Amino acid sequence: MDSLTQIVLGGCVAAAAVPAAHRRRAAIAGAVLGTLPDLDGIPLALMGADVVTSVTWHRGPSHSLPVLAIFGWLVWLLLKKYWAPVREAPRPWLIAIQLALLTHPLLDAFTVYGTQLLWPLPYHPTMWSSVFIIDPAYTLPLLAAWVAVLWRGAAPSVPRWLAMGLLLSSAYLGWTLVAKAMVDRDAREAMDARGLQNAPMFSVPMPFNTLLWRVVVMTPDGYLEGYRSLAVDRKPMTFTAWPSNTPALRELAAMPDVARLLWFTSGFMGAREVKGQLVLSDLRMGAEPDYTFQYGVAQRLPGGAWQATEPQKVGGFRNAREQLGRAWGRLWAEP
Repeated sequence: MDSLTQIVLGGCVAAAAVPAAHRRRAAIAGAVLGTLPDLDGIPLALMGADVVTSVTWHRGPSHSLPVLAIFGWLVWLLLKKYWAPVREAPRPWLIAIQLALLTHPLLDAFTVYGTQLLWPLPYHPTMWSSVFIIDPAYTLPLLAAWVAVLWRGAAPSVPRWLAMGLLLSSAYLGWTLVAKAMVDRDAREAMDARGLQNAPMFSVPMPFNTLLWRVVVMTPDGYLEGYRSLAVDRKPMTFTAWPSNTPALRELAAMPDVARLLWFTSGFMGAREVKGQLVLSDLRMGAEPDYTFQYGVAQRLPGGAWQATEPQKVGGFRNAREQLGRAWGRLWAEP
């Protein structure tokens, strides 16, 4: 999720855990701890990591629940030695620190990017993909509660603000899972009609809402892309077929960069040849034909074989405003 959301979530859960006299300090400390895991890009940049390494190691060790639990305990020990509030209420502050840190990766797991919750275990990154990376409907209740803590501090009304902010935001997350289940049910029915019962599939909400969803289904020669509006769609779901250079993808699947990307995306990769270069697209983020993460990973040789090259990021969103306009129109009109 975006940094503002992680700041206010960390601040709210920390403030809710400590005594009233400590709320303001916990709201600030929790905000700092809540955004700390996303600073993992700094060491990667300092080490000169390539684009594939940078993308696939983000939300890795710094978002691991075991790593953060140990780190939080060490932070608590340090603060207990040098900071009076933690010495005065050690157990509430331990809970506050752990909540501020651990809620960060758990919230990130609700997005489609992928979060390595159990690193260093080699599981695919978790992507529940029920929330877009920026969602004001989730953030605003927490922001209001966090501001109330900073403004009113130990006032008797603050626990109600915190409870309301955390309750509304959590209920919204619950709704996103219900909406996703409804979309997945409709998508599976349409896939069954095509004989694609066992095809890999994912669904993800379009930007800034949970009523319009995008569904991608992998096929032997490419992938299908479809949209479902919970506001207006009533007919069976339809898909558009898009080709992918699956032979080239299979040929290069053992190449370290390609293997890493396939693991990171759970196989939801598209491949196409552009002027002799093999470009891989992360199908989870963006929509046809514009994708946020695209990588050139190989060059075609004169004899037709592929030669691996140093990965480089290419493309990106070319028509973001137009895409948002199309999404808004599709939300309210069934084809």
